[in-house]
Amino acid sequence: MNNYDWSELIDKYIGITNRVLRGAPRSLHIGMHLCRGNRGGHWHAEGSYEDVAERLFNALEIPFYFLEFDSPRAGSFTPLRFVPKHKSVVLGLISSKTPVLEDKEVLRARVEQASRHVSLDRLAVSPQCGFASIDTGNPVTLQAQEAKLRLVVELARDIWGEV
Repeated sequence: MNNYDWSELIDKYIGITNRVLRGAPRSLHIGMHLCRGNRGGHWHAEGSYEDVAERLFNALEIPFYFLEFDSPRAGSFTPLRFVPKHKSVVLGLISSKTPVLEDKEVLRARVEQASRHVSLDRLAVSPQCGFASIDTGNPVTLQAQEAKLRLVVELARDIWGEV
């Protein structure tokens, strides 16, 4: 078994990703989703973004991030304090793992909490991940998926207005 230092690997991955990104056309807008696993309604990782946030948001040459914040396993929004003023964050607040529809007022309050660290004009909302990372998908019906996507639109309109 190889013994890797996760902190060194983060720096290595940031360096490799930045080299790849430098070759991308300027017209291409690239964001990064930090997935914590999404297989059949289950997850594979948990914990705060705190240990990697400063490097991830500042050294990685990506302008926006899709972050999972659909459950307490992601930790608090405090790591967002490291997001520089020229970058944005899409808050994955709506779970694609469960059919239970989230409460819009609770979600709105969570966006307000996140806006203490990143200004509201640099935030957006989405499901925390896709509804089907594998062929069997998650235990969420098409009707529940549609309801969750409608919730994302309603929440965004309530917070940011019509675009």
